[in-house]
Parts: sequence; C-alpha cells; structure tokens
Amino acid sequence: MAGPVASALASLTLRGRCLVAAGLTLLLLGVLLGEQPLVQVAVFVLALPLLSAVAVARHRFRVASRRTVTPVRVPRGRDAEVQLELSNAGRGTGGLWLLAETLPRELGPTPQFVVDRLPGGRSTTLHYRVHGGRRGRYRLGPLKLRLVDPFGLVLRSVVGADTATLVVVPRVLPLGPGGPRGGHGAGGSGARRSLAVHGEDDVSTRPYRQGDDLRKVHWRATARTGELMVRLEERPWRAQATLLLDTRARAHLVARVQPTDRRAAPPGPDAPPPDSLEWLVEAAASIGTELLARGAALRVVTEGAELTGADSGAGLGPEELLDRLAGVVPSRLTGLGPGLALLTRAAGEGPVVALLGAIGPDEAAELVRVRSGPAADLAVLADIGSWAEAEGARRRRPVGAAARAELTRQQEAAADLLRAGGWQVAVAGADDTVADVWARVARPGVLQAGAR
Repeated sequence: MAGPVASALASLTLRGRCLVAAGLTLLLLGVLLGEQPLVQVAVFVLALPLLSAVAVARHRFRVASRRTVTPVRVPRGRDAEVQLELSNAGRGTGGLWLLAETLPRELGPTPQFVVDRLPGGRSTTLHYRVHGGRRGRYRLGPLKLRLVDPFGLVLRSVVGADTATLVVVPRVLPLGPGGPRGGHGAGGSGARRSLAVHGEDDVSTRPYRQGDDLRKVHWRATARTGELMVRLEERPWRAQATLLLDTRARAHLVARVQPTDRRAAPPGPDAPPPDSLEWLVEAAASIGTELLARGAALRVVTEGAELTGADSGAGLGPEELLDRLAGVVPSRLTGLGPGLALLTRAAGEGPVVALLGAIGPDEAAELVRVRSGPAADLAVLADIGSWAEAEGARRRRPVGAAARAELTRQQEAAADLLRAGGWQVAVAGADDTVADVWARVARPGVLQAGAR
C-alpha cells in the first residue's frame, strides 16, 4: 500500500493537499466532539481527491508531437519560429492537458499551452518563438505534459522523448576592402611570400635545391638571374588563408548567462557582443566569410584544435564555418602552444589572421617565431579591460586598477613584438566594430580569386 499511497500523495496539487488537510482536520474534530455530520463531511472531502487520483491514474492517453523550426540556423540576435504539432494518438478524447516546452534559458521563457479535450486521432498546432540571444547549439524539447482532473486536485506528469535542434550562429558583418593576399594552397616550407595571380598559366620560380628534378629548370629565369632556378609545381591557383582564434577562458572576461527577465526586451540583432570572446568569434565569422567570398581556401585553428569540415583536408565552407564557430566554448588551456603547432602545419605559405585575447610578450614572441617574414599576417588584440568597463560589466569578474594597468602593459609589449616581426596589428575595444578594426589592420589590396 505504501507505493500507491505515496504515488497518490505525490500527484496531489497544492489545492488537493489543502483539501486533504481540511478533511483530516474535520475528521479529527468530528471524532473528538462526537459530531457525526462533521465526520460525514470529512469523509466526503477526503474521498474527492482520492476519486480524482483514481480517475487520472486510469486515464489512458497516447500523445505524439513533432516540431518544425524555421529557420534551423539563425544569427545571434534573431528569432526563430517553432511549430509544434500535437496529436492525440489514442482512441478516447483527451482531458485537460497542460503543456510546457523544455527550453534552455538562453532562448527565452518557457512556452506553456493548455489543450482541453482533444478528440482521438485529431491534431492541433501550437506556435511559439525563441530568441537566439546567445551563440550556441540548443535542443528544443522534450515536451512536458501534465494531465489535471476537472477540480485541479491531482496532477499527472509525462515527459516526451522528441526534440529538435536550433543552431544560433555568430553574426556575419560586412567588411570593407583590403585584407591579406593569398598564398599557394598547398603550403610548404621555405620563405613565405605574397604571389601575384594570373590564373592557371601563372608560373613562379625559386632557387634550385639539391635533389630537384633538372627537367623543372626554368632556363629563361636562370639566364635572367644568373642563378639556377626551377619552376614551382604548376597547378590551378587557389588562395589559402588561416584564422587563429584564441578561445582560452583565461584570456577573456566571459559574461555569465543571466536568468531571463520577461519584462526586459531581448537584445536585438544590433546589440554588441557581450564579451571579448564573443567579439572575436563574430570577427572570425565575418573575416572568414569575406575571405571565402574572395575565393580563399579557409582553415581555422584554436589554441587546442582545428575546426574541420566534412572534408578535413579541404578547408571550411561558409555554412561549415558558422556551424563550427557556433559550437566554440571557452577552453581551459593556458597557453597557445598546441595551437601554434597546428598553425604551422595548416597555414603553409598563406596569410594568417590571428584573433587574440589577453596575451603577453612571451606568447607574442612565440607567435613571431613560428610566423615571421614578408607575408600579410594580421593580428587583432582584444582590449580585455575595455569590456570590464563597458555597460553590463557588473555581470563579469571585476578587474582592479592594478590588473587593468598590467593588462595594458602586456598588450602593448605584445603588439610591439608582433609589429617588429612583420605583423599588421590592431587593438579591438568593446566599442569597436569588426569593420572598424578590419579597416585599421588590413593592408591595402584585395585578395582576388583570379581566373581558375
């Protein structure tokens, strides 16, 4: 009996528990005072929740649901429409159903619905909207169904198993002209350089090395320079660029996720990123999309891994880039070392755009060591202190004056080292847009796709 009694008590609503308490009180008073009418009323009051619990427990229902999310990928700050089709798969008419959708708090308040007496075999369509206020990959559902008796005394809950996925990708902002020139997509060792592009018949040469095939000697260039020169392998030109994205938690002030305030308007598509990491991810999306539009083969590495697409050796496409960036989370790594090793293998002779958080001179020197020379490498350093002082800084970890001064000193030292190593450097503050920083950091000259 303990099991059914405990189950019945657990299914009582607050109204039902109050009714049971009132019935027990009347029963006790009737027994103590010897008043038979009080005992009869008490029995009736106690029987009502019991009969309601039995009726709800015996109710058999089969509910099926299906979600359609439009669109399934939204930029940060945009809304998505969700259509929830609810079907009564049983034969009998449903009772009073209270429905609640399971949503991550980043997408807004929980949608709730009431469906009363849905006939068997029939369906109804429910609609709600979610706001993609924060980048990420989210699961919508499962649906929670609560069956209530007509008196509201007993509540029976059932949780479904169906879900749908919504991907909130970083915004892609328009950029102006300028940017790094491309290198050969195959990469390789040797000095890095920017190559002019003339299409598939373009021929470039380099000095002869021990072991080179003599059939590749370019005699016209040899006669012109007085040094034995060989042709580079002729292949269709394909520009390549690499993004280095710093996602270390220690290099950023990451904004905490706040509970949804139903009274406050959700942030719109023009709202600035909430922290420096989101700013850099948005910059990676915008710059990467721009380079892809110019015909570059794009690769993206973080301090710990490479963001790969369906074909790991072919770089990322526009949609793959945004999907991979949507899943980027702060990492626990403390240094850039693993990422720099990946960068050395991935970048080859193509240009690099480094999007960095708080870095010191040692990390800048390491970056210069693995990437130095006359290539069009760009670096964007996030001014972490400006995010601490921006609106909403109370939601982040506080930064004292001494720490702020130290951050500025290390950032300036790192920028000087990068510039000395041939990098174009710009500092991005909380009030800067990606387009503004791109205009300051990008060298003149547009990466052209050329004839391919």
